[in-house]
Amino acid sequence: MKMPSVMSSDNPWLSLSATVNEVVRETPGVATYHVMLDDAANAATYAYRPGQFNMLYLPGVGEVAISISGNPADSECLPHTIREAGNVTQTLARLRAGASVGLRGPFGASWPVGECAGKDIILVAGGIGMAPIRPLLYELVAGRDRFGKISVLYGGRSPEGLLYTEQLDDWQKSIDIYRTVDRPGSGWQGHVGVVTALLERLTIERPEETVLMTCGPEVMMWYTVQTALELGLSTKSIWVSLERNMNCAIGLCGHCQLGPGFLCKDGPVFSYDKVASILKVEAL
Repeated sequence: MKMPSVMSSDNPWLSLSATVNEVVRETPGVATYHVMLDDAANAATYAYRPGQFNMLYLPGVGEVAISISGNPADSECLPHTIREAGNVTQTLARLRAGASVGLRGPFGASWPVGECAGKDIILVAGGIGMAPIRPLLYELVAGRDRFGKISVLYGGRSPEGLLYTEQLDDWQKSIDIYRTVDRPGSGWQGHVGVVTALLERLTIERPEETVLMTCGPEVMMWYTVQTALELGLSTKSIWVSLERNMNCAIGLCGHCQLGPGFLCKDGPVFSYDKVASILKVEAL
């Protein structure tokens, strides 16, 4: 479901001046960059929904689509959790507090928080897929009384690869959080194995009133969806956040086309019933 957003500018091509206020090293190769818009008027009108993304621009280097990983209720500071991958993200990794960047957005569809009132909610994340889910968690925890049972299933390759561990520990006071890793290492006391194993073990008391939202590697999401369907959830109550190479963010360049749609403007969050047939096509 595409939700309205307040654009940082009337011109979607215009990058606004912003400053990196703080850099938090999360895990090896992953850091969160707290970005603030330089112009007070732009900052005052900026707003986003959980699951949306910005385009971050480095002059002379390029532009990259990054999910916003902060609290939507506090849009003054805009955290972006970034993993080093291509040329732009590797250059971003060398930035320090005080560095200047360009920002345009927010773009894309958001998680369907408004459709979850009174329902049980399952969030399934893999690795850095927790970043687009964290804004959703902020809203769910803030409005805890509006929802039923909330379960978070989070998997990583190792304990060192899990994001926001202290914050998740704090949220565990009001919601159920289960973590698993592929390689435990010494000292790990939690579950070992793929995250879908946690879903298989989860007690789902009312599947017809349960919403599942997932973000992570596509193969992980595919198996998560199949498990959820076996547990009685419908395709319309399952939501996925997909990733493709998004260059323009407004559906013109075609780089992120998926079937008849574009991830940047029709997604990246989709109801699974809208993309199920497309995701069955190999290498799409």
